[in-house]
Amino acid sequence: MATQFILIDRDTPYILPPCVQDYLPEDHMARFVVEIVDQLDLRTLSAVYAGKGKRPYHPAMLLALLFYGYATGVFSSRKLEKATHDSMAFKYICANENPDHDTINSFRKRFGKEIESLFVEILVLAQTLGLLKLGTVSLDGTKIKANASKHKALSWDYANQLEAQFKQEVETLMKLAEAADNSPLPEDMDVPKELKRRQDRLAVIAKAKQEIQGPVPRRVTRKKRAEYERKAG
Repeated sequence: MATQFILIDRDTPYILPPCVQDYLPEDHMARFVVEIVDQLDLRTLSAVYAGKGKRPYHPAMLLALLFYGYATGVFSSRKLEKATHDSMAFKYICANENPDHDTINSFRKRFGKEIESLFVEILVLAQTLGLLKLGTVSLDGTKIKANASKHKALSWDYANQLEAQFKQEVETLMKLAEAADNSPLPEDMDVPKELKRRQDRLAVIAKAKQEIQGPVPRRVTRKKRAEYERKAG
């Protein structure tokens, strides 16, 4: 009996577009990042916008995009832009919007210091909630705790030490992001013009396949080609 595979259907449209809330499981890190960013006071960022010209992306969305990206090892603005097309988590964060890399990079540069402070605030809140890790960023303060007294009088000192630790973590993330944006990245694919459209791609792929499987495959070595031609002649 032939195996019945699950149908791969990339052409049937949705009757209704799915809600972005359905993209991710309830305990996904991207949900936590969005929810905690929505609780932050971002008035220092939003007040800078003049309110003229093209409508800008909301600072909350861009901040969540940067934090989630940096905390999961995606530092380049170009890669962040690409992730908004490819990754369900980034699609969720951006609500299916696709800010381009210039917008992402400009936001990082424009609000660098404010972003660092807000990142630290995110980490402090996450640690307070009992998280030990957020992406690649460790929230475990055991090294500090080991050197601290159990007296409550030192709890404030512990909190300050923990915040200083998070500031170092954030500074490292921001430096990695700056370095990534200052280094040209090769594209995953360098697509010729004739391969931009799906119909053209299918035709070119079919032709290439025919050539590979033809009487004299391109992949054969010179020795095998000579032997083939000798036998054919």
